[in-house]
Amino acid sequence: MEKFDFNGLFTYDLANNHQGDFEHGLNIINAMGEISRKAGVRGALKFQFRQLETFIHPDYKTKKDVKHIPRFMETALTKEQYRQYTQTIIDNGMYTMCTPFDEESVDIILDLGIQIIKIASCSATDRPLLERVAEANRPVVVSTAGLSMPKIDRLVSFFETRNVDFALMHCVAIYPTPNDQLNLNQIDVMKKRFPNIPIGFSTHEDPNDFNPIRVAYAKGARIFERHVGMQTKKHKLNKYSSSPAQVAKWVDAYKETVALCGGDHRSPATPEEIASLRSLMRGVFAQKEIKKGQKITRDKVFFAMPLQEGQLVSGDWFNGAKADKNYTPNAPISEIVANSALPPEEIIYRIMLQVKGMLSKAGIQIGRDSSVELSHHYGLERFREFGAIIIDVINRQYCKKLIIQLPRQKHPYHFHKVKEETFQLLHGDLEVELEGKRIKPQPGDTILVEPGKWHKFHTLDGAIFEEVSTTHFNNDSFYEDERIARLPREARKTVIPNWTMAERKTA
Repeated sequence: MEKFDFNGLFTYDLANNHQGDFEHGLNIINAMGEISRKAGVRGALKFQFRQLETFIHPDYKTKKDVKHIPRFMETALTKEQYRQYTQTIIDNGMYTMCTPFDEESVDIILDLGIQIIKIASCSATDRPLLERVAEANRPVVVSTAGLSMPKIDRLVSFFETRNVDFALMHCVAIYPTPNDQLNLNQIDVMKKRFPNIPIGFSTHEDPNDFNPIRVAYAKGARIFERHVGMQTKKHKLNKYSSSPAQVAKWVDAYKETVALCGGDHRSPATPEEIASLRSLMRGVFAQKEIKKGQKITRDKVFFAMPLQEGQLVSGDWFNGAKADKNYTPNAPISEIVANSALPPEEIIYRIMLQVKGMLSKAGIQIGRDSSVELSHHYGLERFREFGAIIIDVINRQYCKKLIIQLPRQKHPYHFHKVKEETFQLLHGDLEVELEGKRIKPQPGDTILVEPGKWHKFHTLDGAIFEEVSTTHFNNDSFYEDERIARLPREARKTVIPNWTMAERKTA
């Protein structure tokens, strides 16, 4: 089944706010459709289904003193009326969605062709209902109000083992929810704990308070839900449901926050921002006469403002760049020299900066005394094309290494006569070719490479994976390309004995 895109989905929960009045419900649906179209957001109108004949115990159906039951009984609509509602939602360009509270309601959802199933917080541990929902082959959104983390773990495991396409919603089941009970930090907690599951916010706060959706989006929530209805002379609206005007402002608050937050990835600075920063930067100037082709060492330059047009910025200077022309004292050094052939220490410095960034993004810590090896099969200059960064963790009768590949880096075909190894992808993307068979593991997957088996690997966006193996021997790698085999080991490897040594030297 193709994965459903939960990102940017706004769910308008009709619940019982139709008040049992079919026309009133139609008006709410049409109003929500108009808001979604005007705002340009993806809306979903949600029902709640309970098959009251079996959902409520026969001895309690007529009781007026039991919470919820009178309202459920008095506002019931027919299946055919919900069929008309479903078509109206589709006509308004929205997704159809429904919360079933019993197994029979799942059957009604399928019969009506409703697209998305919602699990209410009170049903998130209802095993018979969850089993039926898992069989329905629909995208599922689950609210988690009141659940302990072990119960959420159990819920996630339940749906993952059944290959259900699902999202989780942070939610607080207090109606309305006061600000000091919203617990929006739980969005951070859930995103960190379940990085591959979409996380959202199902909200019950004061409908005139638009700060919670702003904070929720900034914390990473990407699906939003609230109860909706309309106030009329005939029908009142409860304190946690939003009128169309309030929903419109709620969605506007979301759009403003999206604009404020920007993209999920760091984009280049604007020309205006760069110009503002450059006006405060220092440029590199010749301290003494420098001849064309000479190395520009620290004793030959000084750093000062104002930065000239086309001048090398102090932050881009590195020790040993070659002069592109003759320079007289006090002359600005051209930024062209930054493109000269980099000395090995500068290449290593830039590689390690990128490696440290990848590890930070993946949340992987490296011991300060860890030994790092750059494996560059065709020389350090071509490292970004061919090679890998290898961090030795253990090498005894068993061996553990952390292997990092930069974006679009390849590791050539080779085999080991003695070593058996298993790869486990921790972060990013990886393709391993093993004896001519291509394997694309997902994070967490393992690949066994037995002795004598030809294998190579590469990545598009960068990869971090673990290698667990028998003892590693330096002379146990045999390459398809004989040019690699002919190179001495020191020409193919650069060892950084200590992780903290991977820093730029300025003198």
